[in-house]
Amino acid sequence: MASKAQSRLMRPINGGLAQAGNIFELFVDVFRKLFVRPFQWREFIEQSWFIASVSILPTALVAIPFGAVVSLQTGSLIKQLGAESFTGAVSVLATVQQAAPVVTALLIAGAAGSAVAADLGSRTIREEIDAMQVLGIDPIQRLVVPRVIGMVLVAILLNGLVSVVGIAGGYFFNVFMQDGTPGAYLSSFSALAQLPDLYVGELKAAIFGLIAGVIACYKGLHPNPGPKGVGEAVNQSVVITFLVLFFANLILTLVYLQIVPPKGA
Repeated sequence: MASKAQSRLMRPINGGLAQAGNIFELFVDVFRKLFVRPFQWREFIEQSWFIASVSILPTALVAIPFGAVVSLQTGSLIKQLGAESFTGAVSVLATVQQAAPVVTALLIAGAAGSAVAADLGSRTIREEIDAMQVLGIDPIQRLVVPRVIGMVLVAILLNGLVSVVGIAGGYFFNVFMQDGTPGAYLSSFSALAQLPDLYVGELKAAIFGLIAGVIACYKGLHPNPGPKGVGEAVNQSVVITFLVLFFANLILTLVYLQIVPPKGA
């Protein structure tokens, strides 16, 4: 009885570890076949446009209230501490380093990742992937690589959009709703910010886009049989991507804070 209970307990753990290994194997395959010619430029452009079309509007709409919340919360807290002149630096750095990459990653995974998983899952259950392999066409090079690289590119561009929209929204709410000073808001940002803060935001966006693309493609290529299996694969891809993104964000933030000292330190 004890061995059966232990086996039931270890089954999901072993399954999770096996799935993590398979996802990492797909990541390695994507990296290797990125340099295999010919690169599918047409598929890359089409998928990049599709990913941007389903992600850009939700991302911009989410960035406005997100930047406003960050600005209002930090402005209220800093006002209690008597350091109103640093409101701009805190809200802008929080938006550029943390909020913008995370919002971009969540929207990329939720909107674009689910669409990619559904597309590849439907191709898999219709046996299109098997037919490609029979014809000698590598589905990783033909379908997966352009989608993953497209998600990385769109994530980097959307991160810049979220940063601009979030900073503008935070500036508006701080100046017009909390009676902040425009000059102090901008001067504190320029006094405490540095270029690596922007670099780490873009690096996070690229890594998050890569993670979302690989996980979405993996779940799309390995659904359970039938339309129900495709729906389950889409849901699993979004949930797994969210969990991995938050852990990746924690690790990247810790490494960045250890490597790059704060300005003026």
